[in-house]
Amino acid sequence: MHNIAKGAAIAFFSLAIVACSSKPEDDLITSKLSPDVLYSQARTSMELGNYTKAVRSLEALDSRFPFGPHKTQVQLDLIYAYYKLDDTPSAVANIDRFIRLNPTHPDIDYVYYMRGLVNMQADNYLFHDMLNIDRSDRDPQFALDAFKDFERLIKTYPNSKYAADAQKRMQHLKNRLALYSVKVAEYYLKMNAWSAAAIRAQSVMETYPGTPSIERALEIMATAYDELGQEQLKQHVLTVMRANYPGNDLLKD
Repeated sequence: MHNIAKGAAIAFFSLAIVACSSKPEDDLITSKLSPDVLYSQARTSMELGNYTKAVRSLEALDSRFPFGPHKTQVQLDLIYAYYKLDDTPSAVANIDRFIRLNPTHPDIDYVYYMRGLVNMQADNYLFHDMLNIDRSDRDPQFALDAFKDFERLIKTYPNSKYAADAQKRMQHLKNRLALYSVKVAEYYLKMNAWSAAAIRAQSVMETYPGTPSIERALEIMATAYDELGQEQLKQHVLTVMRANYPGNDLLKD
């Protein structure tokens, strides 16, 4: 059943890509439009949710009229359109270009916020979500980048209207990054790499306090210290568990 669903999903996206590809005649028409008409066309496409068409108009504006009347807004719209199309490389490239060229722009906080959204979106692999596959052990680089983006936004622009949402997203990302580290520590347990498991679990305690993964990190530490014959360290961990997770199974022995 999962294979059928996956095949259908891939087929759907393949068709969508073909359907959205630009036609030569469309490019010819676009090349003859004035900047005002092109921008109006782009805005209409965005309002209708046709971001592929919007990108064609915006890219034409950006390349043909780089110093036109809509130049800054075109760049901002391109960032959002690429985000809606899940085009991470193009979105990040345009975000970084905007920051480099417009460091004092009134909407610069929005651009940093969008950078976080783009990286966070890239961390959520669509097919895994569709097929209910747990991939919390996947490479967390995009999640790390998103966390840093939101953190920079909050520190640099604490009064930004995007700061509150960025803070909430940072908590979600902390949970995701903590779970990843726990998965790595569990792998070390399976490999009987007790010291590595304990160190990785300890890093969860220090780097991601207050996340749901803390209890599991303590369990890993207790197990690893027991295997290493570190009774004092194990008892210290169990003391912490009694204070915070009194119902944990390790405390019933």
